Amino acid sequence: MSNRWWEIVVKCEPVQEESVFWRLEKFGCSGTATEVKILDDNGDLDSELIDERILIRTYIPEINTQLLDLAALSLWLEQDAKLLEVAVPEAQWHLIDEEDWASGWKEYWKPMTIGDRFLIYPAWETLPEEESDRLILRLDPGAAFGTGTHPTTQLCLESLEMRLSQNAENQTLADIGCGSGILALGSVLLGAKKVYAVDTDVLATKTCRSNCQLNQVNRDKIVVRDGSVEKLTEEGEIFDGIICNILADTIVELFPQLNQITHETSWAILSGILLTQADQIADVVEQQGWTVAALWKRKDWCCFNIRRSEY
Repeated sequence: MSNRWWEIVVKCEPVQEESVFWRLEKFGCSGTATEVKILDDNGDLDSELIDERILIRTYIPEINTQLLDLAALSLWLEQDAKLLEVAVPEAQWHLIDEEDWASGWKEYWKPMTIGDRFLIYPAWETLPEEESDRLILRLDPGAAFGTGTHPTTQLCLESLEMRLSQNAENQTLADIGCGSGILALGSVLLGAKKVYAVDTDVLATKTCRSNCQLNQVNRDKIVVRDGSVEKLTEEGEIFDGIICNILADTIVELFPQLNQITHETSWAILSGILLTQADQIADVVEQQGWTVAALWKRKDWCCFNIRRSEY
């Protein structure tokens, strides 16, 4: 008899996507994917009174989770929403067989173009026969954050296109909170000399290593480590660029340490930041002697392009 899994579906506003992903990851879920729907309060698609919601679908083994745990998850999602001052998400769950879990979430994620250069391809999709003038980045995110569907990931990849348009082959970067490795891989595809990818979640670093193999990237091009800024400090590298697509509160906590691992003309890309949190991040950046070069926005999210000094 096959093992069974809980399929959890969370309906929420787009602004909550990253916080819900984070909560589901902490809960131990695997294979998280987002599906955009236009829904009214009854879940109908034809109503005139509709608004945009997203459905976040994920899975966790039945053996690891009791109904009481799922009730607690629903409560945590409610608490997270209150902190963000947004509507409370609706969470539902039901049991499915293992073979349904193995392929269920993947049908909602298809190849997509990002920026001027990237074509993100799910690992299980057959690559196109015709040649593409885009950089093909193959990905199997597993339970790690980073598929390219989220606005913050898109903004970071587009920012990397700009930052690495010149002199890429001489630049060593650090991807803090690497998740699936999508930004580290994107940097290498754009020609970066080397990237150090770190994450405090061992599942994320495992996924990152797997995606490096999937894209046939040598280990000397992307160095993956468990940890955060302290691990980068141990490496003894001084970085030309920093990529950091994580929660704003974590950026605030870590940012004072970045001066230790960068030089006077280093740059950084910061995202995972809500528009309502932009002023807080700008204050921290300026207090540490950095300059905001550009602030890019998409939906409810923003991405800071910053540098340590004028050049």
